[in-house]
Amino acid sequence: MNHPVDQYISGFPEEVQKRLQQIRAVIKKTAPEATECMAYGIPTFKQKGNLVHFGGFKKHIGFFPTAKGIEAFSESLKDYVTSRGTVQFPHSQPLPLALVEKMVKYRVKESLKKK
Repeated sequence: MNHPVDQYISGFPEEVQKRLQQIRAVIKKTAPEATECMAYGIPTFKQKGNLVHFGGFKKHIGFFPTAKGIEAFSESLKDYVTSRGTVQFPHSQPLPLALVEKMVKYRVKESLKKK
């Protein structure tokens, strides 16, 4: 049986699947110690608690680096719709994968501070 995250991603149109896989690959590369699972109905990476989540939506990819992650990168995220722990990357624009990588690195550092 394939992984629940694979099943989740396979439920989207091909173009959205590609975008979800790109985000997933960046997270895996940047946080190799993190474990991948489903939580809150979306793909989640955990490392001493929730690290980041991501999900596919009709018009965007949602990336959830926690409220601290959004706050720390507020200047870089000013061109995107954000809320308390979420940023929306519209399907009409290329994914900012370098920014996602920086945000994941930040979250890994945060998780390592936890006992």
